[in-house]
Amino acid sequence: MAEVKILCNQKVSFCLSQIPVLLHNDKPICESLIIVEYIDEAFPSGPSILPSDPYDRAIQRFWAAYIDDKWFPTFRELLYSQSDEEVNVATIEKVKEGLALFEDAFVKCSKGKPFFSGDKIGYLDIALGSFIGWLRAVAKMCNIVEFLNEETPNLFTWSERFCADDAVKDYMPETDKLMEFGRLIKAKFKAEAASQN
Repeated sequence: MAEVKILCNQKVSFCLSQIPVLLHNDKPICESLIIVEYIDEAFPSGPSILPSDPYDRAIQRFWAAYIDDKWFPTFRELLYSQSDEEVNVATIEKVKEGLALFEDAFVKCSKGKPFFSGDKIGYLDIALGSFIGWLRAVAKMCNIVEFLNEETPNLFTWSERFCADDAVKDYMPETDKLMEFGRLIKAKFKAEAASQN
């Protein structure tokens, strides 16, 4: 069997800034979503995580790219802000807007099924699901939990279902531990900003 290793190729203070690298047969594959697609293609013994229909595949790839390129950088601003007072209302609104878009995308992509990809976890479920732990922590820290429950009910139900899945439940980080880590991040950035002034 081929040797597979997952490494980080950059030494950065916090895991949210690291670039994951998969080594497969001594060949590096970088970036989370590219790694997920590579594993899907390199080990085709089970069902694919991407839809068989080319249009549905394109839509899932679009939303996954949106998560990484547009939504997550804004979401990260909430986590990296130097203090709770600094959290910008406009940034919270942008995160909420992204969640509202995901609500609509879920309804359209899932076609009434439990996951973005249908009856089972697939590519887009993995792309967004990898942020659920941090989303829960930041939602509590920024007091937007009620928004998630009331304004994005399908997305909220999907997140509960995703986290309860046998493939995920043992690996989902605890919200309180992530909140504690988030507070450490805020303190570090506040200290760094103070030392630069």
